[in-house]
Amino acid sequence: MNSSKSTFSKKHLIAIAVVLALGGGAGAFILQGGGQPKTAAVEGDGHGHGGHTEAKGHGDGEHHGKAGEKGHDDNKGHADGEHHEKSEAKGAHGGTVFKEGDFSLEALLSEDGGEPRLRIWLFDKEKSLPLTAATVTATVTRLTDEKQKLTFVQEKGSLVSREIVAEPHAFDIEIIAQTATEPFMFVMSKEEGKVELADAQIKAASITVDTASPANIKTALLLPGEIKLNEDRTSHVVPRLAGVVESVSASLGQVVKKGQVLAAIASPTASEQRSELQTAQKRLALAKTTYERERKLWEQKVSAEQDYLQAKQALSEAEVAVANANQKLSALGLSTSSVSGLNRFELRAPFDGIVIEKHLSLGEAVKEDAAVFTISDLTQVWAEINVPAKDLPSVRVGEKVTIKATAFDASATGTVAFVGALIGEQTRTAKARVVLENPKGAWRPGLFVNVEVVSEETAAPVTISADAIQNVGEKPVVFLKVNGGFIVQPVKLGRSDGKRIEVLQGLKSGMPYAASGSFVVKSELGKGSAEHTH
Repeated sequence: MNSSKSTFSKKHLIAIAVVLALGGGAGAFILQGGGQPKTAAVEGDGHGHGGHTEAKGHGDGEHHGKAGEKGHDDNKGHADGEHHEKSEAKGAHGGTVFKEGDFSLEALLSEDGGEPRLRIWLFDKEKSLPLTAATVTATVTRLTDEKQKLTFVQEKGSLVSREIVAEPHAFDIEIIAQTATEPFMFVMSKEEGKVELADAQIKAASITVDTASPANIKTALLLPGEIKLNEDRTSHVVPRLAGVVESVSASLGQVVKKGQVLAAIASPTASEQRSELQTAQKRLALAKTTYERERKLWEQKVSAEQDYLQAKQALSEAEVAVANANQKLSALGLSTSSVSGLNRFELRAPFDGIVIEKHLSLGEAVKEDAAVFTISDLTQVWAEINVPAKDLPSVRVGEKVTIKATAFDASATGTVAFVGALIGEQTRTAKARVVLENPKGAWRPGLFVNVEVVSEETAAPVTISADAIQNVGEKPVVFLKVNGGFIVQPVKLGRSDGKRIEVLQGLKSGMPYAASGSFVVKSELGKGSAEHTH
């Protein structure tokens, strides 16, 4: 008895305690109805993702079997029984084989019918099992942490997912197969569309990595326009009298000041009007003298009152005649006298400006309504905008706008001064006008411009730099930064202000992406550094 006791060392006691503990754990498992999956972290998937279902209900705790691996009955030597290695073995259908003990499963992303779906085949001891031998479910976890549940139906001798597994195929698929006796769980990793670039290569290629973040997006309308003369500061100079040009002192393109002489014209009409004024003035002088004499005589009771009243009437008529002659000269733009003769008059600039048109020469006979000069003040011009009917509510008088030249790099700000009330029958657009300061004369009439009208400014929860957007397969994508490089990530875009773009789907705030220099990543993708295989 004593010798028996002496054989129980401290090591033996520890072993017995471990066995009892394991027995208690197994009993608790049986009482709780083992065989249900539970959540555990994915180990070593290379993406920094966690969260997949872990099978329990058997002593090893998990069945993350490696493809092509021989089964192990009790997973001796490790308590958790985890097998997270990437599977590379290919099955009879070209898919990836996952194996745990006698049970194995082949998974393939198939595009039968043009839409990628997940197909599953079941095996026991490498022999096909009926598709009813296990209930299969799967969860797709993408790099953006978006999850997609897959359910399966029988089709063409395999289980095929009802749901489409959309591209890009860069994700982990957690597959759970529940047999009659126990569950099995496998993880299938895909990294299609990945561009392998080390941090040193990213830096050398000047690729900037930015982070998706919230921002305010200004929604703007971009409308076509054209620079026009300021019609309020443009004058067509006409002689108002027919005559012959005696001298021309202004030339085309010349800057002139208000009142500066442009040309001199000799006109018979001018002579007639000035002569009429002089005649009226002399009659007025005579009428004044007569009136004063008759007034004195009437006051002295020498002459009759009738003579006095007649003189007064003649004076009034003479004053009207002089005033009329002056008004005629003023209406014709003539001075009352001219040092160069009664028939000569001068054309003068109505305000400061530039001679933009000239249609007369020395000795030429001109008509009274001929536009011989056009003067315009170009220190202020108009930008005329064509506004479609649907955009009229966003273009309001007093609204500040940005004007950009199409022919060269120049921009300026202005204010909407007028919005037309009528829509053109042919163009179906209304005219709007922006008053634009032009002190240096850069905005020349006839220049085509784009006018940016800010309609609203709203907060967007996820935005990225406009430089980050590239098109792959005619779809907008962003290159998402992952360990060892970038992954193509399709996105759905929203509003843009030219600098930031709202992302409606495909990215979450805080996710890193290639900003400036993203075209370098696209070129690497085009070289075949990331192949599309299923």
